[in-house]
Amino acid sequence: MECYVDVSGDVRLWVEQSGRREGSPLLLVMGANSSGVAWPDELVARLGEHHRVVRYDHRDTGRSTWAFDQQPYAVADLARDAVAVLDGLGIDRAHVVGMSMGGTLAQLLLLDHPDRLLSATILATAVLEGAGPDGAPAPFGDIDPRLLALWERLADPRSREEEIAFRVEHWRLLNGDEVPFDADEFHRLEEHVVDHTGRHDNPAAHARADQSGLDRGAELASVAVPTLVVEAPADPINPPPSAARIADAIPGADLVTIPGMGHALGSPVVVPLAEAILEHTRRVDVTDGSADATGR
Repeated sequence: MECYVDVSGDVRLWVEQSGRREGSPLLLVMGANSSGVAWPDELVARLGEHHRVVRYDHRDTGRSTWAFDQQPYAVADLARDAVAVLDGLGIDRAHVVGMSMGGTLAQLLLLDHPDRLLSATILATAVLEGAGPDGAPAPFGDIDPRLLALWERLADPRSREEEIAFRVEHWRLLNGDEVPFDADEFHRLEEHVVDHTGRHDNPAAHARADQSGLDRGAELASVAVPTLVVEAPADPINPPPSAARIADAIPGADLVTIPGMGHALGSPVVVPLAEAILEHTRRVDVTDGSADATGR
């Protein structure tokens, strides 16, 4: 089921719900410049066997409002958008799964809206700056220079096929070298994203968004929401010990490694990732008694 949620002013977000309507809600928060349909359908379906799964398009992605040049915003505003999605659907509390920038947003939700979270799962990201006794290094430290070169060209004009080929190459580098990369799989994914969006250009709005307000890592020591941190050992952006730093910063957080996982969710990692998330959320649901559709 698809709908739109009005955030503020002229901003609308595309939202999709699937899975078990009576299951506890689970909100998927994607990474920078990525539509919600970039979450693999197989992962969404597996999570939907237990949960009411919600995924959505960030501003300036997919079918949501594209207006960064007219209405610039901060990365922190995207965390508030996630809350607006829950509000729009009448969901009191949800499990939140955040990948990459979505993992940054999940950390902000843990700090600012813990009452709206049943649990958090954080993957392929870095801890907010300022965590740990000496403060953690800034996110995005040593990055493959090939990725840096691609990022300089994110917003370059390209034809549809050129853009899809560019994105597939981006995924190839993000995938890392430990599990096979299926170029055809990611070509199909990006064709789906472009068809869903209705356009193929990429304004790279999230890369231009205000980064202020993210140096709150020290506050993670106060988090009491059950949290799972997923380590992606082949992640070329946030390699180990990035995940361990997040787990160390959040009291009681669990840390699990998905062998071979990089910064892409290809077929080889979907099943173990889904199993890790579901083991975490089921345990929380049993403890919390949150099995109804609203998470009350």
